[in-house]
Amino acid sequence: MAQNISPDALFGTTVYDKDGDKIGKVDEVYLDNASGQPEWVSVKTGLFGSSLSLIPLAQASTSGDSVKVPFAKSVVKDAPHHDPGKELSETDEVDLYRYYDIADTSASAQTSSTQTTGTHNTGIQTTGTGVSGGYNTDRTAGGHDTEPTVTDDGIDRISDSTAAGSGHDHSRGEGYDTSGDNTDDAMTRSKEELRVGTETRESGRARLRKYITSETVSRTVPVSREEVVISREPITNANRGDAYSGGDLTEEEHEVVLTEERAVAEKDVVAVERVQLGTETVQGTETVQAELREEQIDLDADAGVKTGQSGKRDRA
Repeated sequence: MAQNISPDALFGTTVYDKDGDKIGKVDEVYLDNASGQPEWVSVKTGLFGSSLSLIPLAQASTSGDSVKVPFAKSVVKDAPHHDPGKELSETDEVDLYRYYDIADTSASAQTSSTQTTGTHNTGIQTTGTGVSGGYNTDRTAGGHDTEPTVTDDGIDRISDSTAAGSGHDHSRGEGYDTSGDNTDDAMTRSKEELRVGTETRESGRARLRKYITSETVSRTVPVSREEVVISREPITNANRGDAYSGGDLTEEEHEVVLTEERAVAEKDVVAVERVQLGTETVQGTETVQAELREEQIDLDADAGVKTGQSGKRDRA
């Protein structure tokens, strides 16, 4: 792991396993008390991030916004779980280091336990000293109680003779799995159950766009005009005075102004309608599929062994 890396640089980064498969995003960072450097990260795993797993950073590598660890995704998901927001005690660290089969090389191994920082509203927070969560490490192989031994590195450890074995975690409680070496005479059968829900995500965007078009409009308008009309009337007693009011023989000119109506057009801008953009919720259904695993327990007895069955169970 790169030294002097800021915890803020780890929050929200994506953790990948040794095969490049995505494990999840970093939720919390645990600091080493002595060096102040990130030592563990917690990652949400499981369906919809329902579980929280701790991963050591001793052998991790960072690149951009991703962290790669040398463990399989299934190993991380099955790691001993830790209550979020609580300090990681020495006992918890021993359990985790033993589970991941790596040595504790932290600077605080001789002094104190690891602190935890979380993505809380107040920024990076550090809890006080105390014991939190973890699995019971007071049981040794065979189910007998034993006291931890304080080694030169200052950390309580179970003796090598009790912790030696196949490399699996032997610190789980009694009755967890009869394939281990510290269980009782019962075996637990488990299965995966499917939990479904919904999440809201952006499916697309719609917008209103206003633009201008034009069209030719014709309208018929009645118009009028004046035309020249010549009228002649004979001289009568009624108009004789007007007829002789001028000279005897003269040249004259009379002018008439003609008028006409013409069609004209003016344009006014008027509001036609208001258009608004909104959304409405339409209900529908979708089908999700997932492969669920279930443990089965079968009897494997030597020849000649008489067997009986107490109790019944239904097969799904």
